Amino acid sequence: MSAPDSGGRNARGYAPDFLTELFRNPLDPGYADAAARRRRSPDRPRWRIAGGRAVSIVVISVVGFLFAVAYRETIAEEPSRDQARAGLIAQIKQRESETDQMTVRADRLREEVGRQRDAALSGSQAARLRNLEAGTGLGRVRGDGVVVRLADAQPKDSDAVSGDSDAGPPRVIYTDLQKVANDLWASGAEAVAINGQRLTATSTIRSAGAAILVDFRPVTSPYEVTAIGPGSMRDKFDESRAAYLMRRVAKDTGLSFQVRDAEDVTLPAAPEPRLRYAEPSVSPSPSPSGSAGRTSSPGPSGPGTSPRPSGGVR
Repeated sequence: MSAPDSGGRNARGYAPDFLTELFRNPLDPGYADAAARRRRSPDRPRWRIAGGRAVSIVVISVVGFLFAVAYRETIAEEPSRDQARAGLIAQIKQRESETDQMTVRADRLREEVGRQRDAALSGSQAARLRNLEAGTGLGRVRGDGVVVRLADAQPKDSDAVSGDSDAGPPRVIYTDLQKVANDLWASGAEAVAINGQRLTATSTIRSAGAAILVDFRPVTSPYEVTAIGPGSMRDKFDESRAAYLMRRVAKDTGLSFQVRDAEDVTLPAAPEPRLRYAEPSVSPSPSPSGSAGRTSSPGPSGPGTSPRPSGGVR
């Protein structure tokens, strides 16, 4: 409520409920009086008022026209963008199919080379070479072992009150696979593969955005780390730090982590390493250690040593 002051103007009065009065009459009386005087002032020319309105109408019209043009261009370009995206997806699928076919052909040729080599070598030499290939990951191996399965968490339902949902479910990251693979080696594994990708002494497990790459080839969830080794490997891995951490992570975040025994597992051979450089030995006679040169590929392990690659994955 308000009451006239000594000058004849209405002064703001404050009711007992101050917040109610403030929201009911938010404008200060001084500002209201100034606006009234401006409306009653005969000094303000009408052309200035009309010009300001005209300028406002022109500006609003121009901005609306620009928005309409931008929207029309966006809608017109949408089919071309969809077509370009579909073309890229088709090219990716075609390249993946060609890569798979070449991989199958390379494996077939490798088996043929192995048969021809075994026929040319003596029995003991061929057996020793096959053992070295199995130890370095260049030969296919078969035996009993362990399968460690990791999978991303299931997406959660949106909140019933706010309607919001999380940015995404927890995901397995590349360091999780690194820890599991390295502790499997430490537990006595003789051969390890991730989703069918054989690991060697030069293998890498990396991430590219949201994808995980094993030797530069993408793998997707669920991830199965398969290892072939002695019967005690399962118990040793269960007591490892990687198993303890993954059980805690699975309990806290909802990731899936399972370990099970596997019988009669077959792991494929790793791709042939690309030699970057080589140097002949100083003398034509073989060195005492049996190495005739130096290459960037991992050297084979000698008799009596473990065929497990050293150093783990990076």
